[in-house]
Amino acid sequence: MEEGRAKPKVILSPEQALKRAQRYCAYQERSQQEVRDKLYGWGLHRREVESLLVELISDGFLKEERFAHAFAGGKFRIKKWGRVRIEQALKGKQVSSPLIRQALAGINDREYRKTLETLLRTRLAASKDSDPFIRNRKAADYAIRRGFEPELVWSILRDQE
Repeated sequence: MEEGRAKPKVILSPEQALKRAQRYCAYQERSQQEVRDKLYGWGLHRREVESLLVELISDGFLKEERFAHAFAGGKFRIKKWGRVRIEQALKGKQVSSPLIRQALAGINDREYRKTLETLLRTRLAASKDSDPFIRNRKAADYAIRRGFEPELVWSILRDQE
């Protein structure tokens, strides 16, 4: 293949696409939108895509609730994301608001607070600023960027003083 040329787009039949989509969903939990985008990328038309989605859902390969819980739990435990950032990411994957609320409620409050406290403590210890106000501000900004609620961040910082 010549350099600089794009790989030709593979167009699949609905049967081939179903098999590939089943493997795609079996590998890890997926949102309906991710699977929909993948099916369109394989050259299927709207009616075929929606039909395959219905089949994947009825066969248990695709379940939005299961995806939302796995996504929220994974991003919290592994990446140490806060609820705000997880909520934004789930909205970006077009998960419904009730499912987002349910997935966020699945995060243990005590574990959530403990994770945030550890994150802040680590950030404060690594800071080279001598001014405690600047040190706290930088630690708070970091935690807020990771998706933790500003009120909770500042509350914990006040408690640690």
